[in-house]
Amino acid sequence: MARKTDIPPSYYGEPRNFDPSFRGPIHNRACTDVLCCVIFVIVILGYIALGTVAWIHGDTRKVVYPTDSHGQFCGQQGTPNTNKAILFYFNILQCANPAVLINLQCPTTQLCVSKCPDRFATYLDMQYNYRYNNSYWEYYRQFCKPGFDNPRKSVAHVLRDEDCPSMIVPSRPFLQRCFPDFITRNGTLTVANKTDFKDGLGKTRSVIDLRKAANGITSLLDAKEVGMKIFEDYASSWYWILLGLVITMVVSLAFILLLRFTAGVLLWLIIFGVIAVVGYGIWHCYWEFSTLRGKPHSDGDVTISDIGFQTDFRVYLQLSQTWLILMISLSVIEAVIIVILIFLRRRVRIAIALLKEGSRAIGYIMSTLFYPIITFVLLAICIAYWAVIAVFLASSGDAVYKVMSTQDKCMYANLTCDPEKFSQTNVTMVCPGSQCTFAFYGGESLYHHYIFVLQLCNLLVFLWLVNFTIALGQCTLAGAFASYYWALRKPQDIPSCPLFSSFSRAVRYHTGSLAFGSLILAFVQMFRIVLEYLDHKLKGAHNAFARFLICCLKCCFWCLEHFIKFMNRNAYIMMAIYGKSFCTSAKDAFFLLMRNVVRVAVLDKVTDFLLFLGKVLISGSVGVLAFFFFTRKITVIQEEVPSLNYYWVPLLTVIFGSYLIAHGFFNVYAMCVDTLFLCFCEDLERNDGSPLKPFYMSPQLHRILRREQGSKLYASS
Repeated sequence: MARKTDIPPSYYGEPRNFDPSFRGPIHNRACTDVLCCVIFVIVILGYIALGTVAWIHGDTRKVVYPTDSHGQFCGQQGTPNTNKAILFYFNILQCANPAVLINLQCPTTQLCVSKCPDRFATYLDMQYNYRYNNSYWEYYRQFCKPGFDNPRKSVAHVLRDEDCPSMIVPSRPFLQRCFPDFITRNGTLTVANKTDFKDGLGKTRSVIDLRKAANGITSLLDAKEVGMKIFEDYASSWYWILLGLVITMVVSLAFILLLRFTAGVLLWLIIFGVIAVVGYGIWHCYWEFSTLRGKPHSDGDVTISDIGFQTDFRVYLQLSQTWLILMISLSVIEAVIIVILIFLRRRVRIAIALLKEGSRAIGYIMSTLFYPIITFVLLAICIAYWAVIAVFLASSGDAVYKVMSTQDKCMYANLTCDPEKFSQTNVTMVCPGSQCTFAFYGGESLYHHYIFVLQLCNLLVFLWLVNFTIALGQCTLAGAFASYYWALRKPQDIPSCPLFSSFSRAVRYHTGSLAFGSLILAFVQMFRIVLEYLDHKLKGAHNAFARFLICCLKCCFWCLEHFIKFMNRNAYIMMAIYGKSFCTSAKDAFFLLMRNVVRVAVLDKVTDFLLFLGKVLISGSVGVLAFFFFTRKITVIQEEVPSLNYYWVPLLTVIFGSYLIAHGFFNVYAMCVDTLFLCFCEDLERNDGSPLKPFYMSPQLHRILRREQGSKLYASS
C-alpha cells in the first residue's frame, strides 16, 4: 500500500518509482558543474599567485619590529640596532593619541634604545651635573642620536636639531615601545612617586599631561599583565588540560559505540541526567543565594554593576545577585527541557530508533569517526594560509617619509620627503625644527593602491575554501552512510572501503558542485561581515533609520545563511546518492523534505536536540571534574594540582575543548542520522515492502514505520 503524505505529492514533485537496478550510491557518474570546477581551480591558482606577490612585497619585520625615524628596525639582527629592541620617543607629550604612538606617526624623533629610562631628568640638569660627574652624561647619551657626543652644546641648538630629548621620564616597555610607568597610589596617579615633573623647557608639568598623551596605555599594560598570568597558567597546567581532552575523546568514542547496543537507555539517561544536573545547579544557586543573603555585613546587597569588571571571577561568586541570575537562567532552561519532552515524547522514541540505526551504521564503518581529523587539518591549512597572506599584505610597501613639524601652520607639514635630500631643501628655513621622519609603509604603485581590495579577495576566497572543506566532508560521510542504508543485506552487501570510495567520488565528480554550493554560502557570509562592519561604524551615529535598516538586514542574512547551510547539507546527501548537479540535488532534496515536512520538523530536530544534550553532558561532566580538580577539592590528588593565578583559565579551556571534541564526534553521528533519514524517505517513496519492491531499511526501522502508521490509522478511526 502506498504511503499517504500530508501534502499532495504533485505540489512538491512526484515520488520516485521503484528502480530494480538501484543499489545505493550510483558509481557510473559524470562530472557535475564543470564550469564552476574550472572557475574554482582558476581561483585557487590565483590565490597561490596572490600569496606569492604578497610574499614578495611584504615584510613581516614591519609587524614584528618597531621602526625608528629613519625607517630602521629596532632589534633586527645584523644591524646597528641589534641590541636596541625598544623604541623611545623624544617628546611623548606631542603624541596625544595612543593609536598615533602604535602606528609610528607621532611628530617627534623616534630612536631605538636598549632599555627605557628609569628616572626623571632634563637636558639642563644633565649639563649642570656633567661639570661635576661625567656619569650623568653617560646615562643621558643613551637616549640621544647615535654619534652625538657634545654635552656642552647649547640647549637651544640641541632641541632645534633634536639631538637629544629635552627630558626623560621613568618608563617601561610595552609593545616594544617606552611608555611612562604609571602607578596609582591611594587614588592618585604618579610616575616614580611623583605627581609633577620638569619638561626641560622651564615649565613644570603634571603627570596628568603624560596620561593624556598616552591615554589608554595603562589599561593595555594591565591587559598585558593579565595575559602574562594566563600564559603562566597554561605553562603550568597544559598537561592536565591535555589529559582532560583525552578523557573527553575516550568518553565520546565509548558513548557512540554504546549507542549501538543501549541507545534507548543511554539517551533517556542523558535526558534525565541533564535534568538532574540542571536541577542540582538550581538548588546549589538557591543555597548560595540564601547563605549570602543571611550573612550579616555581607556583600549580598552589592550588585555586579557596582564592582564593574574584575579579572578574578571569584569576586562575583561573593555576590548574591550572581547566584540569583544563575538560578533564574537554569530554571528557564529546566522548564524548556521538560516542556519539550512532554509534548514530543512519542517522537523521542522514533528519534532513539534512528540513533540506534545510526550507531549500527557507524559500527560497520568505524573509519568515519576519524574523518573529522582530515577536515580539521584542511581547515587549519586554510586558516594559516589566509593569516599569512593577510600579514604579508598588511606589511607590503616601502618606507614613506613625511615632514613632521611642531608648528601648526607649517605649509610643508605631512608632505612626503626624501631624508637624503631633505637638508638641501628650504623646509627647515620656512618651518624651523621640521624633520623628514619615517611615517609608515606604503607606496604609489597599482599594487599598493589595491591592497584593501586584495584583502577583501583574500577573505572571500578564505570563506570559499572553508565552506568547500566542510562540504567535502559532508558529501563524503553522506556517501559512506548511504552505502550502508542501500545495502539490501546488511552488512554483507556493504561495499569495501565505503569512506574512501565516497571521498574519491566526491573529489573526482563533484568538485564543481561542492564549490558551487560553497560559493553561494561564502557570498552570504561575506555580506554579513560587511553588515557587521557597517553596524560597528554606525553605533555612534544618530540616524535611527540607518541603524534599524542594518539590524533588519543582519537578521535576514542570518536566517538566509542558516537556511542555505541546511539546504546545502541535504543537497550534498542527494548528490552523494544520485551523482547529480548541485541545483538538481538541491531541488530534489527540497521537494523530498517538503513531502515529509512533519518528519523533518520533528524527527530531525529532536535528534539534533538529543545529540546536543549528549555534547552538553560530556563536556559538562568533564568540566565538573576539572572544576573539582583545579580548585583542589579532590583530596586524593590535591598535591598534584599546579599553582595557578586564575583557575578558570584551564577550566574554561577544558570545557570549551571538550565541547569541540564531542561536537566533532557527534557531528559525524548527526550526518549519519540525516543521511539515513533522507534515505528512509526515499525508500518509502520508491518501495512498498512487497517482494517486488522490498524496503532497504532495517527491520527495526520497518517496525517503527508500521507502528507509526498503525497509530495514525487508529487516530483517524
